[in-house]
Amino acid sequence: MRGLNKVMIIGYLGRDPEMRYTPAGRPVTSFSVATTRGWTNSNGERREETEWFNVVAWGNLAEICKQRLRKGHQVYIEGRLQTRGWEDAEGKKHFRTELVAQEMIILGGRPQNLEMEQPEMSEEEMPVGEGAIGEELPF
Repeated sequence: MRGLNKVMIIGYLGRDPEMRYTPAGRPVTSFSVATTRGWTNSNGERREETEWFNVVAWGNLAEICKQRLRKGHQVYIEGRLQTRGWEDAEGKKHFRTELVAQEMIILGGRPQNLEMEQPEMSEEEMPVGEGAIGEELPF
């Protein structure tokens, strides 16, 4: 029986997309998207929780994302989850889960009062190493 790996999110870009090229010349663009859910707890208090997604787009979609998207844009992203692992120079293992985009729709522009910021990534958290089988990495 086959499995299913499909993710659909609607959120806001936390940073401008960054595009690189693999050694073979294939474009890859990465950016972050924040999704926020709200609920009321048992005490009647309104609560919110934001989840950040690291998004990676390849090929033509990578070029479109770099050209059209900016921090604060609301987008729909559809794709699959992929976790990459690598070992740094000190031998420490790192893992990063990414949403590999297959579809992207721009839903709206920058909200008037957008004040989202993504925490800076430390040097240890930066992606390095091998990706999925059959895909080249630009790092």
